[in-house]
Amino acid sequence: MFENKNQRTELEILGEFGLIRHLAKSIHNTHPQTNKGIGDDCAVIDRGDVFEVVTTDMLLEGVHFDLSYCPLKHLGYKSVMVNLSDIYAMNGKPSHIVVSLGLSNRISLEAVEELYEGMNLACERHGVDLVGGDTSASRSGLVINVTAIGAVPKDKIAYRSGAGEHDLICVSGDLGAAYMGLQVLNREKKIFLENPNIQPDLTGSDYVVERQLKPDARKDIIERLASENIVPTSMIDISDGLASELFHICTASEKGCRIYEEKIPVDVETARHAEEMNINPTVAALSGGEDYELLFTIRQSDFEKVKDMKGVSIIGHITAASAGLALVDKSEHETPLKAQGWDGIINV
Repeated sequence: MFENKNQRTELEILGEFGLIRHLAKSIHNTHPQTNKGIGDDCAVIDRGDVFEVVTTDMLLEGVHFDLSYCPLKHLGYKSVMVNLSDIYAMNGKPSHIVVSLGLSNRISLEAVEELYEGMNLACERHGVDLVGGDTSASRSGLVINVTAIGAVPKDKIAYRSGAGEHDLICVSGDLGAAYMGLQVLNREKKIFLENPNIQPDLTGSDYVVERQLKPDARKDIIERLASENIVPTSMIDISDGLASELFHICTASEKGCRIYEEKIPVDVETARHAEEMNINPTVAALSGGEDYELLFTIRQSDFEKVKDMKGVSIIGHITAASAGLALVDKSEHETPLKAQGWDGIINV
């Protein structure tokens, strides 16, 4: 496919998700085993007794991570976790990963070993085998691409598109911490660059910094739901911010939603850092991203099973599409939600 020299559309006009939707229009799957292609956290392939789920994520130096403050062991760990999170978002169990690296001449053997140490630790904690990959020279810094493979029983799979009117909206853990951790790290980097004699001070920031550098995919939540025999009607992981992920679920399900500000879980350390930096903690939760928590919907009949479940908060409900998507603040005023998460297209 060659570019029309008389017409040029800038990718920033489309954004990441718009680009994906545009490309998907020209893709036509022909294998009968292809149950789900582009449009969810994973591709879904029919393997007879189960669905196989496959996902991939690319991390680029200077776009997704900064080696000036991101330890390679942490980076290796995170690069695996962001993929396993997608598998869990399908209510699946990951089993294998393959890893491809683009390596510049700045990267030593010892650095690669440290990166793999983090990857191996993530695999060990989640019972996943690293079974292959590829390496290539890179002229633009370190590139990490991980593909994860897993499986889910056919009657247990959770798509983005299954939310029903009146379903309850739930999230795991707390939100906004990873975003605030990034703000702390960038602040300390700026101070250090201005005066190298001043060492970074991360006192009191342990939680938010760890949430940014070393997130954990929520295997425990999937196991907890299974133990209560709950199959979410829809699910997605929170990589681009709560608001953006709600748009994905509501768009795929052709529904609207109402979420309540006072119900959104925000850690005290996250709130403190946000207030110190004049950032609304709710905005950090809605638009910050990289929390890798799970956003899912359940039937009202499962309310009693979930209402006291550790690590899960019920934050709202699904509505008819005509009601739109809105945040109800503490004064009971409704504000339309906007998907303002990171869109993946940058100018260079």
